[in-house]
Amino acid sequence: MTGFLAACGGRPEGVLTPVTAQTPGASSVDLMAVTTRLATAEPGKLFSGERASKISLTDIRISIPPDQTRQIGDVQWPKKLPPDPSKEFATLAANEVTRDGARAWFKREAKGRKHVLLFIHGFNNTYEDAVYRFAQIVHDSGTDAVPVLFTWPSRGSVFAYQYDRESTNYSRDALEETLQTLAKAPEIQDVSILAHSMGSFLTLESLRQMSIRNGRIAPKISNVILAAPDVDVDVFKQQLGEMGPANARPRFTIFTSTDDRALMVSSRLAGKVPRLGAIDPKAEPYASEFRDANIDAFDLTDVESADKLRHGKFASAAVVKAIGGRLVEGQQIADSDLSLGERVGQLTTGVASSAGAAAGAIVSTPLAIIDPRTRRSYGDQWGTVGGGFDDAASSLRPDIRRRGAARPQAGAAQASTTSSAASRPSNSAATR
Repeated sequence: MTGFLAACGGRPEGVLTPVTAQTPGASSVDLMAVTTRLATAEPGKLFSGERASKISLTDIRISIPPDQTRQIGDVQWPKKLPPDPSKEFATLAANEVTRDGARAWFKREAKGRKHVLLFIHGFNNTYEDAVYRFAQIVHDSGTDAVPVLFTWPSRGSVFAYQYDRESTNYSRDALEETLQTLAKAPEIQDVSILAHSMGSFLTLESLRQMSIRNGRIAPKISNVILAAPDVDVDVFKQQLGEMGPANARPRFTIFTSTDDRALMVSSRLAGKVPRLGAIDPKAEPYASEFRDANIDAFDLTDVESADKLRHGKFASAAVVKAIGGRLVEGQQIADSDLSLGERVGQLTTGVASSAGAAAGAIVSTPLAIIDPRTRRSYGDQWGTVGGGFDDAASSLRPDIRRRGAARPQAGAAQASTTSSAASRPSNSAATR
């Protein structure tokens, strides 16, 4: 729902009209946008929320204002057109390309890099929402991967939930084709996927199709990050099982937040079935299931965000900076002496000294509890600052654990509970 708040602010439409004005200190992000949306003649929009019968490719370059004039982690939308590149995002170029043109773009843009970051947006996103948000993520994360966006037909309206959900089904083949193309390209070494919200369901379905079609997921697809995934927890388990054993599929990382208001609404629409992005990964049965499936799960509940829906925390400065470096050279997010939990803690507190790291342990406690590398990294500091959290985690809702069920989901929909995913039949509920 990242587009919802921005749309409420009455921002101008047509921001993808290229401008020539640039400003000293501004930077730019050049990305390739792959879409199943229908092209539109409306100036500065390029594509609508309707469905097209074929894939379109567009080379888009976005100007990002100097860091000192913007809030890192946010998109500075133009207040009027043309935008002011000194303090607002602006479009520098937008050119439709052929498949051969896309290959030439990659060779030109990669500059020797062989890593790709593929972003799939969530519900209620216009084409320009997806483009500007991904440009912000690429810039603020500092990732060294070549950015590719897959944007599916979303009408960009909170009242179009069902249409958007069906649009993810409509786009499964196109996303799989995109993944197959990237995996077969000899100049690409590995692909990391970052999917948000309803885009997580689309990602999982496409990977499942690839696994069924090819007998396994292409080994080049090394990381799959699901941020606030709007996916039925039972459906996720079924999708994962059909992708094969853990050593034959990508490494999955899940960002959850128990205070995600958008997923609370989604849960109600789905008959109060818990959404994967709103569970507490420290609670059973999830903790054991994630461990057995070799999935990294990070609870962002305590990470501050300007997003009032608490649904876009993955794009905040602390989180994107923490994950950005881990996407270089195909490394897993947890494969670092400085773990994700520790990195988020340090970046949130703004310090990297020993005292700062200890303070960071408090801020990133939900991350640290389920990230063993964080606990090893902190060593003695953990015993001083966070020692009590081990006891708290081990004694978490013993009354519920004895019944084999997870705790109720946070927020208004307190009646929404989940039993072990292993003991329930699969549902096809509304996903996002």
